[in-house]
Amino acid sequence: MNFLEQSIPGVWVIEPKVFVDSRGYFMEAYKQNEFEQHVGKVNFIQDNESKSSYGVLRGLHYQKGDFSQAKLVRVLRGEVLDVAIDIRKSSPTFGKHVAVKLSEDNKRQLFIPRGFAHGFVVLSKEAVFTYKVDNIYAPQADAGIIFNDPKIGIEWGIPEKDMILSDKDKLHPFLNDAVVFE
Repeated sequence: MNFLEQSIPGVWVIEPKVFVDSRGYFMEAYKQNEFEQHVGKVNFIQDNESKSSYGVLRGLHYQKGDFSQAKLVRVLRGEVLDVAIDIRKSSPTFGKHVAVKLSEDNKRQLFIPRGFAHGFVVLSKEAVFTYKVDNIYAPQADAGIIFNDPKIGIEWGIPEKDMILSDKDKLHPFLNDAVVFE
């Protein structure tokens, strides 16, 4: 595996070695010892999966306080633009984001540490998205930031008129009004 730390320290793109032959392909999607050697120890406790159609934007989500989550995300089918935003107020990269295309073809993964908001938009006809988390989901700690906050300035790669958001995601506050990590 190739581990590439991004412009925000602690955020990593992970590229697996893919072995292709006439039967298809093989890859190791997660290898704990290599992950810990590059990224550090993270105790993943749950795997989640979603299926979405073109234009679906999920995010920008995070959990507050003791329920914050680190995530290791990837795409099994289709393509998404995946985004992680640093919401640690004391961080020199507070409010900055990393955006990475993840797809069934490139097989890249993105590691997002605690203290970040996360979201993705589907660029293909549909996408199957899967991710590991290191903490349980706690509805009382659920939080978010609006996807089109001009201070963050995310270029989502599709027209806003084509975006499909949940009612909840349409109502998230701007970063300046959100509860963030100290």
